[in-house]
Amino acid sequence: MYKTLSTALAVTFAALTLSACDSSHHTASNDPQPDPQRPNILFVVLDDLGVDQLPVFGYGGITPAQTPNIDAIAHAGVRFRNAWSMPTCSPGRATYFQGRYPFRTNIKNAIVALDLANSQVSPYEITTPNVLKEKGYANAVIGKMHLSGSNLNADNNPLGDGVMHALGWDYFEGYLDGGPYPIDTTAGGVGAPGVYGCGFVPNTQDDPANGADAGACYQPNGTCTAMSTAKFTTPGRICLEGGGIFDPGQSCHATPPSYLGFGTQNGYYTSELIINQPDGSVEVVPVADARSRGYRSTTETNAAVRWINQQAPDQPWMLSLGYSAIHTPVQPPPVSLLPAGSTETGTYTCTDAQEQRVLTNQMLEAMDKEIGRLLVETGLARHNDDGTLDYRPEDTNTVVIIIGDNGTYAPSVKAPFNPTRAKGFPYQTGVWVPLIVAGPMVREPNRDIPHMVNSADMFSLFGELAGIDVQQTVPKARGLDAQPVLPYLTEPDRASIRSTNYTEMGNNIASINAEPAPPCVIPSSNVCVQVFPQEGVCSDQGGIWYGPDGVAGSTGLKNCCEVNEYLVSQGDDPVDILPDSQKALRDDQFKLVRIERLNCASGQLESTDEFYEINEATPLPKLDNAPNNLLSRKHLTPEQQRHYAALVSSLDALLASNIECPGDGNLDLVVDDTDIENWKHFHTTNGGHSSWYDFNHDGMTDNADLKIIQQNLGKDCRPAAT
Repeated sequence: MYKTLSTALAVTFAALTLSACDSSHHTASNDPQPDPQRPNILFVVLDDLGVDQLPVFGYGGITPAQTPNIDAIAHAGVRFRNAWSMPTCSPGRATYFQGRYPFRTNIKNAIVALDLANSQVSPYEITTPNVLKEKGYANAVIGKMHLSGSNLNADNNPLGDGVMHALGWDYFEGYLDGGPYPIDTTAGGVGAPGVYGCGFVPNTQDDPANGADAGACYQPNGTCTAMSTAKFTTPGRICLEGGGIFDPGQSCHATPPSYLGFGTQNGYYTSELIINQPDGSVEVVPVADARSRGYRSTTETNAAVRWINQQAPDQPWMLSLGYSAIHTPVQPPPVSLLPAGSTETGTYTCTDAQEQRVLTNQMLEAMDKEIGRLLVETGLARHNDDGTLDYRPEDTNTVVIIIGDNGTYAPSVKAPFNPTRAKGFPYQTGVWVPLIVAGPMVREPNRDIPHMVNSADMFSLFGELAGIDVQQTVPKARGLDAQPVLPYLTEPDRASIRSTNYTEMGNNIASINAEPAPPCVIPSSNVCVQVFPQEGVCSDQGGIWYGPDGVAGSTGLKNCCEVNEYLVSQGDDPVDILPDSQKALRDDQFKLVRIERLNCASGQLESTDEFYEINEATPLPKLDNAPNNLLSRKHLTPEQQRHYAALVSSLDALLASNIECPGDGNLDLVVDDTDIENWKHFHTTNGGHSSWYDFNHDGMTDNADLKIIQQNLGKDCRPAAT
């Protein structure tokens, strides 16, 4: 299926993006010329991968994954050992390209179908690709970046499948959703639901009841190959890896059987693909297309290699590559991507907790191998005779940046980190991420940088590498939170630039008319959440569904308070309830955590502070686990009291720095006729549903929102000094 944006709409999107840039701050010419002296930027994002996973950072648990290629890049560059992101993917990823904390952008949690455009990246933001165009950079995104809504609820995705182009990127090939769809346990329609937990047909020795040693491997184009264990170790798995569906025990026929489900997505192996071209055209590649089939880490690498190798030698470029691994669902990667002697997973169900830990390691190892291939096939490195990576960034004009988007998801957390305070929480296990930077300007490589760095600082780093001062490009009143990073690369003895670091998570904006997501309990975190609109997504996270047709009956329960009542009535212990708001601020020694949580008895939100002493020691860091909360003790020492008071004051001042401006939808902090014109556009686009001009958050851009603009017309919310 192909869809092309009309010329008028493409022009409108371009105007929306450019209108975000105040001409007094934005210095881009009408015809920017490429600057071949500026380095290319390869920005690699690892999904749900905290610092706990990597031995090169001093951790990795008892059985760490083998990551020789990531290690080689880390040794050739610098390792930031004190980097924070946000607790979940969308908030952290948005900070990369906006340089602003979530409380300024309303992107406070992973974006799901219920979330309005108000909690998605706005086309009025000054994003990294638009900034880099000042220096003639070509910009692309490959894989997952999760900055917008999707077709799971088109009403809440006003920019549609062309959203990444509308946000400034020249090229996009990837996925708008937050992760792979759940594993297809029918293995393409050849079994009943639940039969094939890992999404493929195993051998008979691994599953005597449902396995098969021979069968027909059909491709979506109708071709078929007979496969058996005589030539293939696991025919069903090899067929899936090649994009096919394995029909166990059957022979090939001229016409594929009607029960084969080529339209069904299957975890990491089949995914609808969206492509945004530089001319604004949009292609939605269906699941049955061969381009949408194959292991994600491989297809993501293939797309990245193609795009990079298409760039002219004198064309500076930035590629943001969002690998899907190691996000759930946990599914076996191709054996060909694994180190010799890897654990055999043919008998796995992909549901057992111990299995998932093994598979997570293997998914990381497979991704590591593809990262090595990416560098080799783009000419940034080569393989030595023994297969190791020979990477010498000083011989290239490309900076390689690798970062985790948030902490590891609970079931995969490595000791001594805390799975109950992992992804989704502002504690160290949830926000402390690996950050590696390698490039020709790095002095004294293979060193650790102990200073605090935030995911928002990537926005500054991208600009610094391109020779752009983002503090001048972004109007001061917007509240840019990004701090410089380049000095750490060029000045080995550079002192810390940040005095504090910040992270947060909360609720995204949903329609006031919509029912909240049903409750889902995540046993590994011992927490009840109301984030996932669908039962399949809850199950995909290892959760227990308490919504309709869940464990509490056909009607289901409405909220997490009801879940705890139900659990107590069944003789079970209640679980924690995900807080409505979680914020954390730290200095070099101490960390303040502020939690707002619903009191089920009173129905009121209650705010609580926690205070910890933390460090980044290896192999046993001082973590912010519950018993270490200094505020639970009778007295703080004078030093602790001084740090606590300073952090409380700094957090309050930071949050107070945000400027609210009712009626302003294009972020210029002025309510004027431009807002009325923009309202008119979104009032007639996408049926007038959700947009950044839906000020009353009812899911519609209608006359009620126009009235808010008119009531505030002429208001100038900019501070007098800006």
